[in-house]
Amino acid sequence: MITPEKYFTVVPKSINMEIRSELYSTNEFTFAVAVILSAQATDKKVNEVTPELFRVAPTPEKMLKLGIDGIKKYISQISFFNNKAKNIFALSEKLAEYKIDNTQWVFPKKYHNRDELMKLSGIGQKTANVIMNVLWGAPNIGVDTHVFRNAHRYGWVGDSENTPEKVEAKLLQIVPKKYHDIVNHVMVLHGRYICRAISPKCAECPVAKWCESCDKKI
Repeated sequence: MITPEKYFTVVPKSINMEIRSELYSTNEFTFAVAVILSAQATDKKVNEVTPELFRVAPTPEKMLKLGIDGIKKYISQISFFNNKAKNIFALSEKLAEYKIDNTQWVFPKKYHNRDELMKLSGIGQKTANVIMNVLWGAPNIGVDTHVFRNAHRYGWVGDSENTPEKVEAKLLQIVPKKYHDIVNHVMVLHGRYICRAISPKCAECPVAKWCESCDKKI
């Protein structure tokens, strides 16, 4: 069986993984926008539209100048772009109150707190976890499709853990604390490129010899 200890000891080293988000961003504000855009969309697709968007609107104030329709023009290739444009505009309205008008925009300390962060438009628990983990090294676990799938695949969680929130709670219990800050990055990258939903590359997987998944291909 693949234990969390073994997984997080072996996987990052064995596949020479650069443990970071693959989303393009230029500051803390643009990273939050990128995470919002990535919901039910691939990082690759998001990265196709964000460089031009962030070139013209790297701060909340400049995003507001685009307006909702202007934002839509830049993100129209992204799934659910209408709602995402509205959320990004509302997020920008709230953050513009802090008058941090520079390209090195950073979140006010007030939002280095998940409950406060989740009060902002477009930011749910998973999005808040990813933002806090990537930007400030918080030991939160963002449970996306890769984390959710492979936590079940390895038997770390059971059928009763049927929501991202329940999977996160269980992972926080069973994964050693020293790995909490890398759980999302490692499982996302491993799940995206090796332990895929369809046709997992088991022959290339560094923990395949311990894997007991029924999806195993070797």
